[in-house]
Amino acid sequence: MTTKIIPPAFITQSEDQLDKGYDPKVARGLLRFLKPYYGQMIIALIFMVIVTASSVSGPYFVKLAIDEGIAKNDLIALRNIVLIYFGISVIQVTTNIVRVRLMSRVGQHVLYDVRTAMFNHLQKLSLSFYNRYSVGRVITRVINDVGTLREFVTWATLAIVRDLLAIVGILFAMLTLNLRLSLLTFAVLPLMVVATILFRRAARRNYRKVRAAVSWTNSVLAENVNGVRVVQAFSRQAHNYASFKDYVNRYFLERSLDAAKVGSVFTPIVDVLGAIATALVVYLGGTAVLGESITAGVLIAFVLYIDRLFDPIRDLSRRFDTLQSTMAGGERILELLNTPVEVQDAQEAREMGPILGEVRFEQVSFHYSDDPALVLDGIDLDVRAGETVALVGETGAGKTTIVKLLTRFHDPTSGCVRVDGADLRAVTQQSLRRQMGMVLQDPFLFNGSVRENILFGRLEASDEDVIAAAQAVGAHDFIMRLKKGYDTSVEEGGATLSVGQRQLISFARALLADPRILILDEATSSVDTQTEQVIQKALATLLKGRTSFVIAHRLSTITNADKIVVIHDGKIVEQGAHSELLANQGMYYDLYRTGFQE
Repeated sequence: MTTKIIPPAFITQSEDQLDKGYDPKVARGLLRFLKPYYGQMIIALIFMVIVTASSVSGPYFVKLAIDEGIAKNDLIALRNIVLIYFGISVIQVTTNIVRVRLMSRVGQHVLYDVRTAMFNHLQKLSLSFYNRYSVGRVITRVINDVGTLREFVTWATLAIVRDLLAIVGILFAMLTLNLRLSLLTFAVLPLMVVATILFRRAARRNYRKVRAAVSWTNSVLAENVNGVRVVQAFSRQAHNYASFKDYVNRYFLERSLDAAKVGSVFTPIVDVLGAIATALVVYLGGTAVLGESITAGVLIAFVLYIDRLFDPIRDLSRRFDTLQSTMAGGERILELLNTPVEVQDAQEAREMGPILGEVRFEQVSFHYSDDPALVLDGIDLDVRAGETVALVGETGAGKTTIVKLLTRFHDPTSGCVRVDGADLRAVTQQSLRRQMGMVLQDPFLFNGSVRENILFGRLEASDEDVIAAAQAVGAHDFIMRLKKGYDTSVEEGGATLSVGQRQLISFARALLADPRILILDEATSSVDTQTEQVIQKALATLLKGRTSFVIAHRLSTITNADKIVVIHDGKIVEQGAHSELLANQGMYYDLYRTGFQE
């Protein structure tokens, strides 16, 4: 029996604004991406006018051919009218091809610009953003929503103009041909207006639900793909399949079907109204032809114009679908692009010179923007250049937050973090982080070769430097045993390597970058004892001459630290050397007896 998955809060939040419809703010926000291409769009618009004029003139040439050629038995006039009509059709086809190609290029370039802007902004956003947004939602913004925008730019923008021009041109041609038949045709337009209004309201609700369902489906899919090892380890495949099939994908299916139902009703209504108008015109117009009030050519042209009048109306309804999707997708795109970067360089921020490595926390407190509870409370800590500092404490005590403030992934709520006496908020992030290195508990390797991953923090390094770094941390031997040595692909996340091998590569990456401040966040907790012994030998080389912050749960990685800092409930409760803290028999002594002994 499966447990029902309840759609997450962001779907409900999206549905709270269902009646927004066309949003001028969203339109203005998206138009900035079109500005570089206004010239090309104007040229396409000129071609659009030519295409529309050629299309509208068609039934009129049919009228001329019947009345001036066939009715008068004038073969020359008929031939000339047909040749002119053929020439206009050639011009129509040629200009339409050029217009479509031009707008396709514009659409693709806009797609490129928007995705580039989104990727650039995503690189700058603070870690707190990624704590709130799932990977699936971010991918939905960058892929699905931007794809919808491209469709609107490429096909819908000028198509709406074309449809409006066609309607105006056809109405003018009909009024010119016969006022009475025109008014008879226009009698069905009020019904058309009512049907369009009802359709717009229903479509507006459904398209937002569809976009939200897409986002949720992508989130669940990304989560299951990323966690496939855990899923298989606990034999959850059947459960997850049932949940995805019966609730997640079912929710997406139902929302899509709701949208399809609305779309399926509108087009037949337009067709019926067009058929009614055609029937009225054929009956009354045919009567007039029999009474010789109008010519047969006028009647046939009118019937053709009626059919062409409802074509752009039907097309406008489809463009309205696209407009609704674009407004929903555009709102999400702009929401992401307008998400503030919480940690930014000050306008007067300076480049930080070579770091010696002296670190000082001065009455530092911190809490997250969406949670007032303090994570750190009044941290005072002095670290001399070249010292190794071990941060210990229970899970959730605030150890990782301290190093996040040091790397300026967050800014303190109060207090100040200094490196070599400089407030980190007064220097550029790039110049600071360029001189820092970090090795995490679960290191992330990018899709590429072993060499490319080691080079990640120092692209200009030579092959000899790469090999020397790998040898220094004990990674060279196992790398050479791989199929292609340093050119072996590790796949996304290092899937082809063991945890210990990924960790050794991350150590080599950190060593090659030659950071002045090194952070090891439980870097040995996921490796076996034998691999840890290899890493311990490398740590002496890695830590030498650098200021290092080590977060660890294993005693072997911290007993040789120059200073051990004990964190509890966001506060420093003890600090000193290993022997001193044991002699004090305080909290470190308790941790040592219960958790650190090996």
